[in-house]
Amino acid sequence: MKDLPRHIGLRNLLADLLVEKGIENENVLQAIRKVPRHLFMESSFEQRAYLDNAFPIGAGQTISQPYTVAYQSELLGVTEGQKVLEIGTGSGYQAAVLCAMGVKVYSIERQKELFDHSSALLRSLGYSIIQKYGDGYKGMPAFAPFDGIVVTAGAPLIPKALMAQLKVGGRLIIPVGVDSQIMTVVTRVSEKKFTKSEKGAFKFVPMLKEKER
Repeated sequence: MKDLPRHIGLRNLLADLLVEKGIENENVLQAIRKVPRHLFMESSFEQRAYLDNAFPIGAGQTISQPYTVAYQSELLGVTEGQKVLEIGTGSGYQAAVLCAMGVKVYSIERQKELFDHSSALLRSLGYSIIQKYGDGYKGMPAFAPFDGIVVTAGAPLIPKALMAQLKVGGRLIIPVGVDSQIMTVVTRVSEKKFTKSEKGAFKFVPMLKEKER
């Protein structure tokens, strides 16, 4: 598949829809306009790539709804040049949006099939990120601290290891819950103090259980 003028037009319409749904951050909206979402999906879904819906990508996972990607990106509150850790690379679309925002992206994926596919796809599209195949509950301590951390799957709890990898002032955006999730923002206000706020109900695929030690 190629990225054609009609795809650009559809992305502009999608961004306009996200504005109507409450997305305000212009850097996020510009990234949605830039990233060719249809290239992160199977060709059979091309006609539906710019609808505001999630779609299956294999391995029991989905490419997130564009509104959810934009909302989580906006909640991060990061600016160009800052470091963001993504838990759950999946299709690679969220990572590409963050790259398009000028953010330095670090991403970890637990499922080898998705890791192999997304890493090859992101490279082929010119997105430069640091990827790791591993346990999302542990994060990437070797590259910490991060200005922001975004979790793209439903977690039963907030992993302490991820909280520890935030910079002071940084935010962890994580959907917390089992059957359905509450989008939760954890902000590190000092070395030992964190605040937490809740930003509404969402539905994510579950974050895989922590590996046995």
